[in-house]
Amino acid sequence: MRSLPLKLDPGSDLREVIEQQGKEKRLSGFVLSVVGNLSRAAFQCPGRPTSTVLEGNLEIITLNGTFSPEGVHLHLSISDGDCQVWGGHLESGSKVLKGVDLLLGLLDEPSQKIVNGEPFLKSREPRIEIAILPKCPWSSRALRILRTNQIPCKVRIIDSDDAFAELKKKTNLSTFPQLFIDEQFSGGYETLADLDRSGKLEEFK
Repeated sequence: MRSLPLKLDPGSDLREVIEQQGKEKRLSGFVLSVVGNLSRAAFQCPGRPTSTVLEGNLEIITLNGTFSPEGVHLHLSISDGDCQVWGGHLESGSKVLKGVDLLLGLLDEPSQKIVNGEPFLKSREPRIEIAILPKCPWSSRALRILRTNQIPCKVRIIDSDDAFAELKKKTNLSTFPQLFIDEQFSGGYETLADLDRSGKLEEFK
């Protein structure tokens, strides 16, 4: 294992910096330590459909989790000015205040699964694609399921009438999220939730 120290400047997005190590540099690993503060923290609390956002002088208490070319799974805890501690799944939009020192542990080789006695190499293209609406609570819940299970996926944000009309022609569905598996329309939130409950989501890692 190797280590990678990073210094984050004011205004940097904490989650995006770590994501870049996996997606752009094709690295895999985990967070070893963190020291610093945030001016804005965005995180997903358990059981809530939307992200929680705090602003102010927020001291980072812990940051744990993993990163890889397929995505990240990170848990953040922070303290506000009243020494009240908050935490949850780290989301994009968490901005560095004065600075953050990160130490990442890098895996020398990606782990492999063994299928029928042979090494199974992951496809670079995720098998799951999900179409979501901004600020849609069911879309947020679906993304949380995928992130919690560390399932690589493509996310298509439907943010215009033209995009909505084009998608509806393919699926004949007006509700969100909409799930595609191997480029085939497969259903909505309940389909994803059923895959999660049955343990079948593991097939898409």
